[in-house]
Amino acid sequence: MNERKSENNHYPGLDVVRVIAIAGIVLMHVLANGNYGLSGFLFEKIIGTAGNFTILFMMVSAFGMCCGYYEKFKEGTINIETFYKRRYEKLWPFFALLCILDLVISPSANSGYEIFANLTMLQGLLPNPQISVVGVSWTLAVIFVFYLLFPFFCFLLFSKKRAWLGFIIAGAYNIFCRVYFFDEQHVLENFMERENILYSAIFFMAGGLIYLYRDELERLKNIRIVAFMFLAITAIAYYFLNQNDLVMAAFSVAIIIFSITDSGKLGENKIIRKLSSISFEVYLSHMMIYRVLERLKINHMFGLNAISYGVTAVLTLAGAIAFSCIAKVVLEKFIICMKERVNYV
Repeated sequence: MNERKSENNHYPGLDVVRVIAIAGIVLMHVLANGNYGLSGFLFEKIIGTAGNFTILFMMVSAFGMCCGYYEKFKEGTINIETFYKRRYEKLWPFFALLCILDLVISPSANSGYEIFANLTMLQGLLPNPQISVVGVSWTLAVIFVFYLLFPFFCFLLFSKKRAWLGFIIAGAYNIFCRVYFFDEQHVLENFMERENILYSAIFFMAGGLIYLYRDELERLKNIRIVAFMFLAITAIAYYFLNQNDLVMAAFSVAIIIFSITDSGKLGENKIIRKLSSISFEVYLSHMMIYRVLERLKINHMFGLNAISYGVTAVLTLAGAIAFSCIAKVVLEKFIICMKERVNYV
């Protein structure tokens, strides 16, 4: 058995990727919302564009879902009801708690409509899925639509020819969306391309294809060297040449391939694995923590400079991690208690 993955199809390298990605997104959001006026390659090119790691999140989500469920669907050992129930139980309680807290912290006249859309987790199907209640939830909306379509996604992957056809069609949709469907005639002013499942489908398909070819990739001669070179080339292309979504997608593919073929021990660290397990919760909650710091004037405690930014970023990330850990434990105990009461009745 490959030493880079455990018996449950877990790749430790991807844990590192999730942690780095979520840290980058938190740093970017604090920088963008704090108006610190910081410039230079680090703040403008690296941290300032880390929001594009949401594309990496989509690919990792597709790969991870395949690790957990692809074989089960292929062998018929899981049914649709069980699959959807697990997805809702994993995401909905924590997200519902965030919606309630967001309403308390930043109430608005439209909060009722937006919370309803959020609680169904179907806001990704709206004409404009941008919602101010838990504003970063657009990513959850897209990923949840992917979850709804996952049985069909597996059907595509059951045949490599069909998977490649799906990838090509998804790629065509991505291009057509950018050159035609996402103009002023078809979308609202503040629309962001990645919020649309058809635009983002290629990112999920890429994650699925990497999963299909994971064993072939690991058997390639000198794969670690090749993977590192691919990673270096795409990193240079992204940070020095062009930071559009397709370049980021190629960069993300390189990151995942390098991660699943690398034998580094960092991913086996218990802290890294724990942080990876709550990465999505940290992503969903970090802006709520930032808004609290903003209300308390902590984000500009030392003025509009790098010190204030650094302190705020650390507090935001630490606060989101602490909140996610505590909330998950409390919610899990609450759900177990409620299930026991229902079964008792």
